Amino acid sequence: MSNEIIKLDVPSVPDGFEWDYGFEIFVQSALNGVTISANKAGLISLARHLLSLAKDDSPVGNHFHLDDLNSLEDGSIELIVEKI
Repeated sequence: MSNEIIKLDVPSVPDGFEWDYGFEIFVQSALNGVTISANKAGLISLARHLLSLAKDDSPVGNHFHLDDLNSLEDGSIELIVEKI
């Protein structure tokens, strides 16, 4: 892994989490990792969640949980994303 620093301008993202209509996200454990499968609306929604965590005013330790009772498709494993 390179030690190169990449600077990224984070676009304006609304506070809170919004889901695009018709989103589908499935998370499963694979042999050597985790697979996140999503349709277009799901990928855009997940990207918005990640950008929200990346905002300067989002503190370290801020995180979100997704599971099959909260936004993921039935049979998904829990997904926790945390800012470090």
